[in-house]
Amino acid sequence: MKKRKIGMALSMVLTAGTLLGACGKADDNGGEKGGEKKDNFSVAMVTDVGGVDDKSFNQSAWEGLQNFGKENGLEKGKGGYDYIQSKSDADYATNLNTLVRQDFDLVYGIGYLMQAAVEEIAQQQKDAHFAIVDAEVKQPNVASILFKEQEAAFLAGVAAALTTKTNHIGFIGGMEIPVIERFESGFLAGVKAAKPDVQVDVQYAGAFDKAEVGQSIASKMYSSGADVIFHAAGATGNGLFKEASDRKAKAPDKDFWAIGVDRDQADMGPEIVLTSALKRVDVAVQDLATKAKDGNFPGGEIVLYGLQEDGVGLAPINDKVANKADIESAVKDWIEKIKSGEVKVPGTREELKTFSVK
Repeated sequence: MKKRKIGMALSMVLTAGTLLGACGKADDNGGEKGGEKKDNFSVAMVTDVGGVDDKSFNQSAWEGLQNFGKENGLEKGKGGYDYIQSKSDADYATNLNTLVRQDFDLVYGIGYLMQAAVEEIAQQQKDAHFAIVDAEVKQPNVASILFKEQEAAFLAGVAAALTTKTNHIGFIGGMEIPVIERFESGFLAGVKAAKPDVQVDVQYAGAFDKAEVGQSIASKMYSSGADVIFHAAGATGNGLFKEASDRKAKAPDKDFWAIGVDRDQADMGPEIVLTSALKRVDVAVQDLATKAKDGNFPGGEIVLYGLQEDGVGLAPINDKVANKADIESAVKDWIEKIKSGEVKVPGTREELKTFSVK
């Protein structure tokens, strides 16, 4: 494992009198081999443009850092745990650099959109440790966190297919990038597996921070007959919840279901949130920070979280759904099939083309 040499601002004199960085002898690439536990460990993150209160991806990551801080008796701020919120993609590199200069032991870049910035700063700051969520950066001082989003989305697809009364469902994506393609592909596969004759509309908003665009897309989908819509669009998806809530208020007897993403988004509307495709960014962020603190930072590696690792899943089904028990039973069966390897959920549109279940 490659470790950061903390020689810039802090060094430790070991009993043998040897001056070392936090985690062992540095290799030629600026990473470090071996590893030892570090007591005063600090960690911070840079959000993408969605913001730390996006009710989704960034918020989940921040919750993970907060949990790590509480678990280790840290306080928010320098020397503990913290975040910087990006207002535009031009802020990414600057914000990452700022946290490195504040001597945080581990700096997260949250989101696929930060890949280039993490790559750039990791090469400049070779003695620093970084982690990126939803992308791979092939640098010895960067750990790449990826998820099997398609597995969570598959379960959401099963739930949607077994809930719809109109046989018409919608999917709203943020941007057409690999992570959202995994959500789309898994969702469509789940719908197909549970109820092949259901129609699914797929539309992309082109952004993760445009709630008004999400609401506009949702409005058109509901108007065209969809009664269940799943979003994988960050803060853009907040518009879906608003549209569903507005329509439900005007027509309480009609179904306007919304499926959340990343975290359990039931708080976005108890009358309209069917369930959420859980992507436990909080679990992954906390887990990797713990590994790094304990001297096991997986620099240069991909750390993958799926159903088997409890890194993805499905939130509870809304109690107001008439056939809740049937949906829960079906979801449980599919989880077992996926975990056993009997079913391999497609993560791309190409894989979806050949997907079938017995």
